[in-house]
Amino acid sequence: MSKETETQSSQYNIIAAGTKMTGDITSDTNFRLDGQINGTLKCRGKVIIGQNGAMEGTLECINAEILGKFTGKLVVTEALHLKATSRVEGEIKTKILSVEPNAKFTGNCDMSQANGPQPQNPQLKK
Repeated sequence: MSKETETQSSQYNIIAAGTKMTGDITSDTNFRLDGQINGTLKCRGKVIIGQNGAMEGTLECINAEILGKFTGKLVVTEALHLKATSRVEGEIKTKILSVEPNAKFTGNCDMSQANGPQPQNPQLKK
């Protein structure tokens, strides 16, 4: 693996705790949310919503790991992991769903075929 590819797959856009954003965000690299977003996030990589992070709106990505709160529509092309501290309310469309004990999910889930963003760089799927 080239050094450039390694660097790209480990890079994250970060919305830090205490930051609140409203609007639409598009990202070609992985994304970590520890603050709050109200809007749409489209990411061609992995999205992590930290334990204190919160999002309301639409999230489209390749893979996602949720430790915080999400309300709205989730479209995850590959795998969605709901951790024990997660609170998810809304509609999920994904290929693979894993839910840890104590995670809270209210809504519906479609695992028939996730049609979301495709990775720009195959290394972002990790």
